[in-house]
Amino acid sequence: MTGPLTAAPLGLDVFSLRSQSLSALEQLDFCAAHGVEVVHFSEPRLLGSFQPQALQAVRTHADALGIRLEVGMLSICPGATIFNAAAGTAEQQLAQMIDVAATLGSPLVRCVVGSFRDRVLPGGIEQRIGEAVQVLARVRGRAEDAGVRIAVENHAGDMQARELKALVEEAGPSFVGVCLDAGNAMWAMEDPRLALEVLAPYVLTSHTRDTIVRRTELGAEVAWTRMGDGNIGMPRYLDDFRRLCPGLPITLEVIVMPAPRPLPFQDPGFWDGYRTMPAWEFLRFLKFVDTAAPAVAPHGVVTPAAERANVEASIRWTREYLATGAG
Repeated sequence: MTGPLTAAPLGLDVFSLRSQSLSALEQLDFCAAHGVEVVHFSEPRLLGSFQPQALQAVRTHADALGIRLEVGMLSICPGATIFNAAAGTAEQQLAQMIDVAATLGSPLVRCVVGSFRDRVLPGGIEQRIGEAVQVLARVRGRAEDAGVRIAVENHAGDMQARELKALVEEAGPSFVGVCLDAGNAMWAMEDPRLALEVLAPYVLTSHTRDTIVRRTELGAEVAWTRMGDGNIGMPRYLDDFRRLCPGLPITLEVIVMPAPRPLPFQDPGFWDGYRTMPAWEFLRFLKFVDTAAPAVAPHGVVTPAAERANVEASIRWTREYLATGAG
């Protein structure tokens, strides 16, 4: 892939610090101390409070530190397995986050459809996508009035890139785009560089983490790890991201999995959730797996101390690569 490498702000999804018991202001301080330029509050609970005074304090503190803010939530699909009906309707939750984004100066609200479990529900992921599109249509005016765009993530193996592209196109790319998650592409049985190639025109922000992938007797397995410890060619991915999504933040979401996630594609029943996957995409994924360098996936519990160390190591590796690396 050719083209100039552009500078990219370094971001952190503070879900990476979920076990640290830090307030929103303390999370901002942590990020500032580590040279992070964009702080991504991917879930409402990470902000702590939606009271106007509390939100204004977060914005004022971020401004003082020279940090840009992004906000988000989880599922906007009422039929998804992870949708939180106790928090209100999908429209109510998304409208509330649009207001929060406007208060904090976030240009977007990140949200998701569901998880890999939704691929095998009645109606499959196609029905979940349709439900999400309907919700987005009902909040379009509010988002456009606020100047806030909606960034739908490829989340936990719910959608492959071509499916998320179809969602954005149907909902309206003038106000809906993508939060591209490199690690989640692997859960959806995709080469992450394919996901980047397909979705680059729609990307508004990112979640970036490294991954270990390897073949198993039943198919393959993937495990997220700290940046620089994976075997998926993260330097090349970062270079491609900077070429295809110039100026957009490379936002780390650091999750080290205690055990790998299996992708048992040798089992015919596994394909119940992937009946529409083109053969050429699967073959590209298979080649990607088979050419990955040998690696040992992590096992065991990740303690709060290890979580912090993983985040700090990932920030350090990424900052050094972005400063010097050119693939």
